[in-house]
Amino acid sequence: MKPKRIAIGSDHAGYESKEQAKQSLAALGVEIDDKGTNSLESVDYPDFGAAVGRAVVNGEVDRGVVICGSGIGISIAANKVPGVRAALCWNEETARLAREHNDANVLCIGARFIEPELAARMIRTFMETEFSGGRHQQRVEKLSQLDDAR
Repeated sequence: MKPKRIAIGSDHAGYESKEQAKQSLAALGVEIDDKGTNSLESVDYPDFGAAVGRAVVNGEVDRGVVICGSGIGISIAANKVPGVRAALCWNEETARLAREHNDANVLCIGARFIEPELAARMIRTFMETEFSGGRHQQRVEKLSQLDDAR
């Protein structure tokens, strides 16, 4: 199933990249739910990673994209939401594998390390790639069981 509605969020360091990413998502014909931030003013990345994660888990959107300076902090925040499988990716291949093997539902990008053109390709790959299931299904189910251990 190709996603029809996407949540996106960033902190101040990822704001400009988020705005450019929204253009890439719009070109894919998906509806965008922007969870903020809405400026370059300093904010806390956990607020936006969690907001996107909650939107995904609650079924408000099909998938999410989160962006901060390194991608690390916001990925940790998103992964704190039970049911989120947020993957910090650094190229198209890792974005593809995150979907195929891990059924990742949130793509995490480090704005200080990923150029906008590459980010756009990563987003497209992440949105267009389906989970392959098979031998990976059992592993993803084990990941879901870890949510219950919290």
